[in-house]
Amino acid sequence: MLSADPVRPPVPVQVQRLHPDAPLPCYALAGDAGADLCTMVDVRLRPGERALLPTGLAVALPAGYAGFIHPRSGLAWRVGLGLVNAPGTIDSGYRGEIKVIVVNHDRDRVVELRRGDRIAQLVIQQVEQACFELVERLPDSARGVAGHGSTGGAGALEAGHRPATDNRGDDQ
Repeated sequence: MLSADPVRPPVPVQVQRLHPDAPLPCYALAGDAGADLCTMVDVRLRPGERALLPTGLAVALPAGYAGFIHPRSGLAWRVGLGLVNAPGTIDSGYRGEIKVIVVNHDRDRVVELRRGDRIAQLVIQQVEQACFELVERLPDSARGVAGHGSTGGAGALEAGHRPATDNRGDDQ
């Protein structure tokens, strides 16, 4: 087992193989955040098609932790494979099989995955539970109610590529 930080030991996570050939989650390199998950079935996805892929694994995460299923960037770039609900969430109380919902975002090509292919990454993180308190008014902040695009990254808008739902009220 690889540890990203020699001072902090890895979080112990119990893994059950639901299929005898299921590869255990595996970190490719020391310091990686995500452990690779593999599919246990062959699948052929036409453009726009999605599938629920079994990993053949179940986990028992410690209380106070959750697992998050993230896409693999190489598959996203090379073949347009994404996850429908990225990141998917595995709660500490869940004991069922980890399944990954994939989608072929490529407009023209079929994506073929074979049993044993790495399809996603499992990231284990410490999580907090909130105590929700109903109030009449929220405290002020520097950002306030400014939403989408309010903190930058609006270069495309400046280049004349406004979204169709831009309702700023000026020269549309």
